[in-house]
Amino acid sequence: MAAPSKVPHVPPALGVLDIQPRVRDFIAAAWMEGRLSHAYLFCGAPGSGMLEAALALSQLVVCPNGGDATCDECIRVRHRTHPDVHLLAPASVTGYLVSQVRELIADVPLAPVRARAKVYVLEDAGLLRGAAANALLKTIEEPVEGVIFVLLARSAEQVLPTIASRCQQVPFRPVPPRLAEGAVAEASGLAGPEVAIALSVAGTPERAEEFLSSPGRRKVRRLVVGTLGELARDDSWDVLCSARDIVAAVRSPLDDYRRQQSEGAKESADFLSAKALKQIEDANKRELTARERSGMMEALAAADSLLRDVLMRCEDVAKEPVNADVADVVDRIAALTDTRGALAAIGAVRRAADDLSHNVSPQLAFEVMLLCVKEALTCPPSSR
Repeated sequence: MAAPSKVPHVPPALGVLDIQPRVRDFIAAAWMEGRLSHAYLFCGAPGSGMLEAALALSQLVVCPNGGDATCDECIRVRHRTHPDVHLLAPASVTGYLVSQVRELIADVPLAPVRARAKVYVLEDAGLLRGAAANALLKTIEEPVEGVIFVLLARSAEQVLPTIASRCQQVPFRPVPPRLAEGAVAEASGLAGPEVAIALSVAGTPERAEEFLSSPGRRKVRRLVVGTLGELARDDSWDVLCSARDIVAAVRSPLDDYRRQQSEGAKESADFLSAKALKQIEDANKRELTARERSGMMEALAAADSLLRDVLMRCEDVAKEPVNADVADVVDRIAALTDTRGALAAIGAVRRAADDLSHNVSPQLAFEVMLLCVKEALTCPPSSR
């Protein structure tokens, strides 16, 4: 990506990319000069803002007002409900399914529903392999006018070389914590520990803003903190009940989304074919699964963040804990363990994240994780 010259006017939709000024100016210049590519490959570490950039680019493409970030089209993109902006994620733990890519390819030639163009955003593009990757390759090689692909990956080396070579590659730099905190503070109107906690749990500035505005997600974090703080007093049954409560709390905010899916299916039943309805149903199920998995990972991130603070206490690091609002819980856990125990507990949380990524039941993953954390922190479970 060549360094763009200073862009005199940056569309409001690109404001979320203030933490990536080079990327922001690059996209703004390409859009203003009418030379957007038909395919982009965004490369960077998690938390660098790649998905946010893909959504901001999508707003530019579908917005009739130059990416004002406030119109109905932009709001739909931000809420991920715009019919012409398609977000895809691997449907299998091993990667994208060929059937997923075939559905995408079949949709590409169809006219947009609301906008003048369509955008397809593929997360974890490094998991496009084999037949699925080869099926997508031809579509990218022979672009359809008014269609833009945005692939997200950790690095270009993860992506099939023939696909990467046909995309405009855009590198994303790691975001310095201070810059990320400043962006969240400005957007949310909050500051201090709340912002640091949100970033440690949610990962990216945009998701941190969403976390701060979501009572349900903040409740999950409090529940995780409370559970870890009480492990020393809990027996095995208590631990299993706590795992159940955390999983239920993560799923609770998804109830509204389920209702919206059900209502939408009823409204569509009269004018869509059975095949189309089945495709919508499958897409909704994948989206619900992705949202649930994201919530579970966020709960694990809350546990990881707290245990990292415990590790710092065990190591006598003279630094304010990220979870400053529950410093008493950090001190209480640290008093019961040592560096080795804290590291083992963090390892248990990361194994749980790996289990979830391999489709292990969330309930089972959290039960095993909490029991392992309890044992690691030198307070083995008692029985009733």
